[in-house]
Amino acid sequence: MPIVALVGRPNVGKSALFNRLVGERLAIVEDVPGTTRDRLYAQADWAGRAFTVVDTGGIVAAPTDDISAQVQGQAELAIREADVVIFLVDVLAGVTADDWALADILRRSEKPVILAVNKADNAQRRLDANEFYALGIEQLYPISALHGTGTGDLLDAVVASFPPAPEEEPGKRVGIAIVGRPNVGKSSLLNAILGEDRTIVSPIPGTTRDAIDTELAWRGQDITLIDTAGIRRRGAIEPGIEKYSVLRALRAINRADVVLLVLDASEGVTAQDAHVAGYILEENKSVVVVVNKWDLAAKEPGAEAEFRQVVQATLKFLPYVPILFVSALRRKGITQVVDTALRVREARFQRLSTGELNQLVRDAVAAHAPPSKWGQRLRIYYATQARVDPPTFVFFVNDTRLVHFSYERYLENQIRQRYPFEGTPIRLEFRGHAAETHRKGAKTTRRGTGVD
Repeated sequence: MPIVALVGRPNVGKSALFNRLVGERLAIVEDVPGTTRDRLYAQADWAGRAFTVVDTGGIVAAPTDDISAQVQGQAELAIREADVVIFLVDVLAGVTADDWALADILRRSEKPVILAVNKADNAQRRLDANEFYALGIEQLYPISALHGTGTGDLLDAVVASFPPAPEEEPGKRVGIAIVGRPNVGKSSLLNAILGEDRTIVSPIPGTTRDAIDTELAWRGQDITLIDTAGIRRRGAIEPGIEKYSVLRALRAINRADVVLLVLDASEGVTAQDAHVAGYILEENKSVVVVVNKWDLAAKEPGAEAEFRQVVQATLKFLPYVPILFVSALRRKGITQVVDTALRVREARFQRLSTGELNQLVRDAVAAHAPPSKWGQRLRIYYATQARVDPPTFVFFVNDTRLVHFSYERYLENQIRQRYPFEGTPIRLEFRGHAAETHRKGAKTTRRGTGVD
C-alpha cells in the first residue's frame, strides 16, 4: 500500500488536510504552530487505490530547541519512507525561507512531490498561489483543506504518481508477518523457523528497526517471512526512529496473508497485546497467536489450558484464532507454527458453493427465526460467497434495516460451526431488493472485526 507523507513548515494546515483525506478528525488541529509533534498515520482511498497518509510535524530551516529538532527528524523519516510527498504551503504567508529550505530537502529526496497551496478558498487567493511556482515544483494545486476545495484534483495527482499496483499471481508466495510488542521474541522465532541466525537477537527492546523479508520453502510451499519492529500503543511510541519502525510494521501487516501475533508467556497477556491485535484486525488479516517463552512459564498441571483461557478472554474479538505454545529459544513447537499458518492461509481462500451455503442458511433460519420490526420479519432470499481473501458472504434480504447485529453474529456462528475458517475473519454483507437498496444502500458488516 503506497504511503503519502504530508510535510510543510508549522501551521500551514497539514493536520487539517490529513483529516480531510482520511475522512476523520484524527489529528489535532490548532492555530498554534507545532501542535503536531508525533507523526500520525491512517488509511485513505481515492479512485480505487488505497494508501496510507502520514501527518508530520512542521519543518523549519533552523530548529531552535530539542523538540523542534526531533519533530524535524520524524518528518524527514516520513519523507524517506513515502512513495509520494504532498508539500503543503500557506498562500496567506507567501513563499518563506522555510519553504525554500524544505523544497531543497524534497528535491534531494528524489521522491514524487506535489505542491498543495493551502487556504486558497477564493478566486484571488487561487491566483496568488501561482507565486509558489518559484519553488521549482511543477505539480501545483491551490486547495482549501478546511473546505475541501481542490482536494479532488490534488488526490487525482497523488494517485497518478503511485507505483503500479502489484498484480496478483496464482500460486503466489505466502507472506507471513511476525508481529508483537517489543521484546517478545519475534526475531528469535524467525531464527528458530529458519534453523539458523538470520536476524539480530537482543534482550534490548527495539533491536529490529525495519521489516525484514526472508524467503524459504516449507513442504513445497514458497514462503516469505517478515520480521518486524515491536509495536507499542500509539501513546507510548517514542519520537524518531521508533515511529518510523512502527510505520513499517503496519505496512508489513498489510502485505501479509497470515500474521503471527507473538505473546510473551513470562509476562502474560497485556493490553498492548490486544492493541497490536487490533491493528491486525483493522487490516482483516488471518491470525495465529503464538505464545512464546513457554519454557519460562509455570509448569503446574493445567497451566496451558488456563493461559489459553486468559488469551481468549483478552482477545475476545478474535475467538476463531488458533493459539500455540512454543519456545523459540529451545526451538520447541516451531514446526506447528508454520504448519498452522499455512493451514490458516488455506482457510482464507476457502470458497463455499452457493448450494451448500444456502442449505446452511435454511437450516439456520429454521433453527432460529430472523427478527421482525415494524410488523415485518426479515427474509433472507438467498446467499452467495462473493470473494475470498478474506471470505465475504452476501445475503440478499427484503430490507437491510431489519438486520439486527445479534442475528448477524448468529449467522456467522452458524457458518463457522460448519466451516470454521480457522484464524480468518469473515465478512457479511446484506443487500435489499432494488427499491430498498436505492433508498438505504447495502449494509456491510465485517464480523470478527467489531465494525459494522
